[in-house]
Amino acid sequence: MELSKRLQKIPPYLFVELDRLKNEKIKEGVDVIDLGIGDPDLPTPKEIVEVAKKALENPAYHKYPSNAGSLFFRKACADYMKRRFGISFDPETEILTLIGSKEGIAHFPIAFINPGDVVLYPDPAYPVYRLGAIFTDGESYPMPLTWENDFLPDLTKIPGDILKRAKIIWLNYPNNPTGATATKEYFKELVNFAKKHNLIVAHDAAYIEMYYEEPPISIFEIEGAKDVAIEFHSLSKTFCMTGWRIGFAVGNSSLISALAKVKSNIDSGAFTAIQEAGAYALNNLEKLVPPLVKVFKERRDFLAEELQKLGYEFKKPSATFYLWVKTPKNMSSQEFCKKVLQEVGIVITPGIGFGNAGEGYFRIALTVGVERLKEAIKRLATLKL
Repeated sequence: MELSKRLQKIPPYLFVELDRLKNEKIKEGVDVIDLGIGDPDLPTPKEIVEVAKKALENPAYHKYPSNAGSLFFRKACADYMKRRFGISFDPETEILTLIGSKEGIAHFPIAFINPGDVVLYPDPAYPVYRLGAIFTDGESYPMPLTWENDFLPDLTKIPGDILKRAKIIWLNYPNNPTGATATKEYFKELVNFAKKHNLIVAHDAAYIEMYYEEPPISIFEIEGAKDVAIEFHSLSKTFCMTGWRIGFAVGNSSLISALAKVKSNIDSGAFTAIQEAGAYALNNLEKLVPPLVKVFKERRDFLAEELQKLGYEFKKPSATFYLWVKTPKNMSSQEFCKKVLQEVGIVITPGIGFGNAGEGYFRIALTVGVERLKEAIKRLATLKL
């Protein structure tokens, strides 16, 4: 049976292929150290789990949830945005519950993209930005993130004929995979650019609480951003809740309502018991998150120092739990990552998997403890290049 043309355009999902190669090595008896997929190894804080356990016993939650999300969860989201960024949002019209931010990001283009419309996306990037355009028969145009420009897209290099057809511009800061952060000046330039060219700014803020120095900013800290922007937030990385599938979108009410209309015809909302746990998490963020971040900071500091000793080149990230590292000059990212897996049993992610501009780099996820990182460094030191 023939696949649809849309599905035929989609390459194998990067992390599925990584899993296949990793499992082959495990079957061979190799003690594989997985620094590939960005799935935190720390458990969800116990307090959140206890709230969820109690909520599971509430029979009112066993029915279909509110499609837009329970008002108590959206109020918790609004309170968080006010505390953290100083911006007020109406929980009824400017916030939408998501079954994890990934589904919201994938579904958002359905509301606005027609065949021939263009979606601007960063390269390298989380693959879903580009794939959302494919599912709508739109076109995607990459904006390279370069070392020289601190991994920020150069908006002046987008061709005029592309801008005429562009409707959505995707950004993601703190950035996966590069670990870069955006300045307030850059976001101000972006908002002005979007207004000039009638673009929707879609900002993925999944890593906004995973920072080690200065707190990253929301797009909405820029005056006028509400006129053009929607921002996607996730509890996955913030609270080590990747499997719980809970997040939210916030922003311009017309953008929120359009996404809500798409979702109401596709899913039936997030499980209310999970929303109660999510609300508790957001309401107690200042207590719950620092101990988690402390662990990842220790890992970042250790690995950055040791990789520098081995001669690897990278910009030490001030946020996210990734290191974006240059590959040896004589090897492609795929060749290098395959060599590392085959010869020393470590899974790292080739930069090309995040887009063409990712060639020449590999990504390391800080998702194992320091002792395992020590073993990884010991093995990398034996790698013959």
